[in-house]
Amino acid sequence: MATPTSSGHAREVAVVAFAQSDHLRRTDELSEVEMVMPVLHQVLAQTGLKTGEIGFTCSGSSDYLAGRAFSFTMTLDGVGAWPPISESHVEMDGAWALYEAWVKIQTGEADTALVYAYGKSSPGSVRDVLTRQLDPYYVAPLWPDSVALAALQAQALIDAGETDEPALAAIGARNRARASANPHAQLSGSVAQGDYEVAPLRTGDCPPIGDGAAAVILAAGDVARRLCERPAWITGIDHRIEAHSLGLRDLTDSPSTRIAAEHAGVFEKPVDTAELHAPFSSQEVVLRKALGLDASVSVNPSGGALAAHPIMAAGLIRIGEAAARIHRGESDRAVAHATSGPCLQQNLVAVLEGDRA
Repeated sequence: MATPTSSGHAREVAVVAFAQSDHLRRTDELSEVEMVMPVLHQVLAQTGLKTGEIGFTCSGSSDYLAGRAFSFTMTLDGVGAWPPISESHVEMDGAWALYEAWVKIQTGEADTALVYAYGKSSPGSVRDVLTRQLDPYYVAPLWPDSVALAALQAQALIDAGETDEPALAAIGARNRARASANPHAQLSGSVAQGDYEVAPLRTGDCPPIGDGAAAVILAAGDVARRLCERPAWITGIDHRIEAHSLGLRDLTDSPSTRIAAEHAGVFEKPVDTAELHAPFSSQEVVLRKALGLDASVSVNPSGGALAAHPIMAAGLIRIGEAAARIHRGESDRAVAHATSGPCLQQNLVAVLEGDRA
């Protein structure tokens, strides 16, 4: 067991491995366990660690998607929960599971952590399922779906003069063009903008519906250096939430993202890569402004959530993709963002850095 540092300083923690499934429109032939297990095997193989050598395990998923209570307990069969392990779960995107694992390592109770997340959106109507996130008394009974709410945000941006429909189409096209180099992407290359889903958002402005899973391994200090040639150090991480009522928010801005970025240290020096969890093209406009990203920053080189959006794993994938670029020496300082809830309600920001040569 690790021990806390006597100086009180934060422990060095890095992403040392990342793996993800191919993201597909349907995986009817696979259960959640069968979808997750290959990803867990891949991420462990990258480090050479055995399940029993992992100090803490944390997962992110949604019972609403699975259609059953405590559905995450099934995937523990894929992890291997015997002998007993130190384990936790969040009913959130896996990025928040990573945050919990990071905190666990900071306490000194673990030196390594396995974080994984998964979601199967194909069995039901995601647009209806996500209404259950809304205020249960005044909003959820009206059943406003996720695309309709995102369209309100997009229209607010257009009315404010911050974007227009051709600019939104260009965002979708750029993300999916970059996804051509991503073998796991569900959509890539030239994708038709299509008809309106809810004006002003067309099909090309919206995320694909699909199934997928992802996993990362975190490690502290010298353990990270032993497991990975170039660790992606998490030098800052924070998450914040907006008011629950959409009527209390300015949908053209994301102060929670900006505050989280300030606390994570995003603005202390330039970043060269940004992986943004923007399921809708209009949300990339909001996030770029909140994070102060200019044209010099490579945004969503993986294709982002417009290329693959496995709910509950897409945010963790943003952190994993940013870390992978650092592992490969393609980035020195990256910002990764994850979101949950309607119209960027909850936001997590992490800064990852590689050791300078």
